[in-house]
Amino acid sequence: MNDRNAKVIGIKGFIPALGWLRFYQRDWFKADLIAGITLAAYLIPAGIGDASLAGLPPSAGLYACLFSGLVFWIFTSSRQTSVTVTSAISLLVGVSLAPISGGDPARHAALAAATAVIVAALALVARMFRAGVIVNFISESVLLGFKCGVAMHLTVSQLPKLCGFHSSHGDFWERGGYFLRHAHETNPASLVIGSTALALLLLGKRFFPRIPAALVVVTAALLAGAFTGLGSLGVSMLGTVPQGLPQLGIHGLQWSDVNLLLPLAMACFLLGAVETAAIGRMFANKHGYRLDSDQEFLALAGANLASGLGQGFPTSGGMSQSLVNESSGARTPLSGFIASLLMLLVAIFLSSLLRFLPQPVLAAIVLAAVTGLFNFSALKRTWAFSRGEFAVAATALMGVLGSGLLMGVLIGAILSLLLLLRRAMQPHTTELGRVPDTDYFADLIRHPKNLRIPGAFIFRCDGALLYFNAEYVRERFFELLDHCGQDVKVVVFYLGTVPHIDMAGVELITEIRESLLERGIEFRLAEAHSGVRTILRRSGFEKIYGPIEPDQTVHTVLSR
Repeated sequence: MNDRNAKVIGIKGFIPALGWLRFYQRDWFKADLIAGITLAAYLIPAGIGDASLAGLPPSAGLYACLFSGLVFWIFTSSRQTSVTVTSAISLLVGVSLAPISGGDPARHAALAAATAVIVAALALVARMFRAGVIVNFISESVLLGFKCGVAMHLTVSQLPKLCGFHSSHGDFWERGGYFLRHAHETNPASLVIGSTALALLLLGKRFFPRIPAALVVVTAALLAGAFTGLGSLGVSMLGTVPQGLPQLGIHGLQWSDVNLLLPLAMACFLLGAVETAAIGRMFANKHGYRLDSDQEFLALAGANLASGLGQGFPTSGGMSQSLVNESSGARTPLSGFIASLLMLLVAIFLSSLLRFLPQPVLAAIVLAAVTGLFNFSALKRTWAFSRGEFAVAATALMGVLGSGLLMGVLIGAILSLLLLLRRAMQPHTTELGRVPDTDYFADLIRHPKNLRIPGAFIFRCDGALLYFNAEYVRERFFELLDHCGQDVKVVVFYLGTVPHIDMAGVELITEIRESLLERGIEFRLAEAHSGVRTILRRSGFEKIYGPIEPDQTVHTVLSR
């Protein structure tokens, strides 16, 4: 490979869009165009609404979605993830900046934009250090619980809008309780409009998959809102959309503000990184492609830098927006770019056309998108497969319902990590016996038909011998040895399933050997891997034991 080709490959790895655009198929464009139009119709009101949570004017939410979307699609490795402002980050920005800005709207906006730029810097640092490996702790069980929890969370968040009254903030239980207490405030016209839109979306998805049901519904809703007087019936409309573009750059910021904003930026980065990675993993698994977690950091860096310079505030992958994008048929990240271009046109020329879009229709789009998230059959399969994995999924689900999307993922990931550590701390250990009519030795406890060799005890540990599990392995070794009685003359420690050993593991083997010698029992090793043999040799164990050869099987060491 010449230097030029190597540089091209390196650039493609840095900018994934340069790779997939070369192989872009013409028939994909229709799907991406439809998804982009539908996504834009959802991003505009979502951005405007979340801007109010951040204590910012509606234009800030529109600009954040617009500018971050123009950049995110170039760097992301996810084909369906949509970058946007989120309620969690918006609330965090609003609550944190209020005491710092002192009630000055201009300073509040400048600090919010600067926070996005600092988030971009943090994401870039994370990309440089390849911190995406942390995302690997988000297991499939965590994703299963996360998706089910998100489906329930988004459902209760959209039901008030579908029914025509204001929604609340908080976790699933707070939102659910609010909905039940205020269900009597349902506007009949809003419920009819929203339910009809939802039914059409679901029927179109089920029976007419080639027809862009979401686009058709949005167009029909705009026409109905403009010409049928739905507003007079109490149906909430999208309302005025900001028009025009801001002056790019950071204005009115002092260097001393950076220290004040750093904790907020770190929290926003953590929220954005975890949620973006979880969304990307979910779609990558569903559609059968690989997500580069490190690349998502770069996509977040570019998106937040653009948002900050465009007078927006911190952005990340948004679950409901990404679901709308995916369910509308998005094939590549180009749908996000198309959505951003449409928002750009709206911001400059067409903002007045969207004010007639009924809010219940937007709720119906989200509800239709989440119908495939709650996978009850997958939960049943996980329960049958492993109670521990089910506990991880259930914990992630309850975490999402009780503490929000970020905490749900983090709680599930921590539980997965704890279960992983527990398995590493207590590796499977057993006694081996000869398989009848062979020279092969296998688990004697699980398969009692295997033959115990008279006068011999053969021990196997299925895991690394490390400082935190050495004591457990020692106890299991002597426990199994004691069950063999007093006639044991030789002990074989089978190392074929031990991938690694540290100094504590070397000390364990040394102590076992010395203890056995005191009892008059011979100690032998079998089938140690090259890495384990190297560590034993470096530790000086061979000086007291003798050469550890690669062909020392259980059969050969017993035949000596």
